[in-house]
Amino acid sequence: MYGMTTTPQGHPQRWLILGVICLAQLTVLLDNTVLNVAIPSLTTELNATTSDIQWMINAYSLVQSGLLLTAGSAADRYGRKKMLIAGLALFGVGSLTAGLASTTAQLIAARAGMGIGGALLMTTTLAVAMQIFTPGEQPKAIGIWAAVNSLGFATGPLIGGFMLNHFWWGAIFLINLPVAALGLVAVVALVPESKNPQGDRPDLLGALLSTVGMSALVFAIISGPAHGWTSGRVLTSAAVAVVVLALFGYWESRIPYPMLDLHFFRNRRFTGAVAGAVLIAFGMGGSLFLLTQHLQFVLGYGPLEAGLRTAPLALTIVALNFTGVAAKWMTRLGTPLAIAIGMVLMSGGLVVIALLASGGYPGTLLGLLLIGAGGAVASPAMAHAIMSAIPPAKAGVGAGINGTLAEFGNGLGVAVLGAVLNSRFLAVSLPVALAAAGSAAERRRVTDSFSAGLETSLLVGACAVLLGGLLAAVLLRRAERAESDVVTA
Repeated sequence: MYGMTTTPQGHPQRWLILGVICLAQLTVLLDNTVLNVAIPSLTTELNATTSDIQWMINAYSLVQSGLLLTAGSAADRYGRKKMLIAGLALFGVGSLTAGLASTTAQLIAARAGMGIGGALLMTTTLAVAMQIFTPGEQPKAIGIWAAVNSLGFATGPLIGGFMLNHFWWGAIFLINLPVAALGLVAVVALVPESKNPQGDRPDLLGALLSTVGMSALVFAIISGPAHGWTSGRVLTSAAVAVVVLALFGYWESRIPYPMLDLHFFRNRRFTGAVAGAVLIAFGMGGSLFLLTQHLQFVLGYGPLEAGLRTAPLALTIVALNFTGVAAKWMTRLGTPLAIAIGMVLMSGGLVVIALLASGGYPGTLLGLLLIGAGGAVASPAMAHAIMSAIPPAKAGVGAGINGTLAEFGNGLGVAVLGAVLNSRFLAVSLPVALAAAGSAAERRRVTDSFSAGLETSLLVGACAVLLGGLLAAVLLRRAERAESDVVTA
């Protein structure tokens, strides 16, 4: 049974519960961005090499990406409340271990443990939100959930910078402890238990194959920029990913209780939302990665200043979703049109940045505001389309798919748009090229070359976002027509 105490109006304490699960979500998201600010401190105090730093960042994202589907399936099978509690506990223990780490190996291991907790939290928070709200309130609830994602992206570097100015580097992890403890108490007291009433048998081989396959795929994407796309490391891990994920697909199509039901992909609403979600994450993840470099190396802002100057994007998303404006637009326009308009705005914002960024910050600001307005409408609409296309009993798997697509699209965007930039900007890296430049004129030539490469990359990103929006809108519109034809027949 579900074990839910909801009414036709939704769970009586649903908005308070949403606040609790968003707090849990925020700790995970902050940890994705806060570590970047601490890199100089870790380099000096732990004698961390470049390779160590990469593993500190990647251990978390690799484990989290690899486990998202498995974590979602476990939540459906064993109970979403139980997995939410387990996720918070693991994340808290991992944070404590990371904060007290005295060697790079300890910190990398702690980050991997936090990745397990992060995967459980990312999937269960969205699944619980779908369970406690009525269909009419779900768009607003998912909008707030998505806005918290943006808030984590914007405030991570700022909180990290503040903590490092006043405390030692371990404090950026220990700050998670009171939040995790508060979250645990609130989840135990408030969140209702829910799970798949059928109690499907655990798909252990499917869980293993999806974890290995996704981890290998993300590892290949992460390794590409540093080691070269034709290096043995990248080609081997990519080949492992293809073979293992193909085996995963074959296995899932053969067993009676699959972790990922491949019949979902016959649903046009689901395939439309999936295609759009990958392309939106591709365009946005890659473009924002490049934009951060532009703000720091071309316009000359420090990491904290660059973080502050990208904040308007996230703050626009937060403002439009927390006030319910974006949900009203989505309801009024309908999901297909809301996604199309949102993606057109985002694409336009990327074009504005591509064409005006070299002229200074005002052009970049205009682009960020357009991207924020578009993302506030399109991202929750896409997440809602994915979740509503999946049976409620499989909400955890749906949330796992949503998270996996975002991780995959982001990683692919950074890799591909980075490669587009490198094909135009032939230096090893911008900081190295600037350091080697002798005169002001040479430095100017280097930054001009980088800006030209950035412009091309951002335009490619804009095309990907626009294509994703139009493709998703067309497929979702067809799905709605097909569903209405069935109802009227």
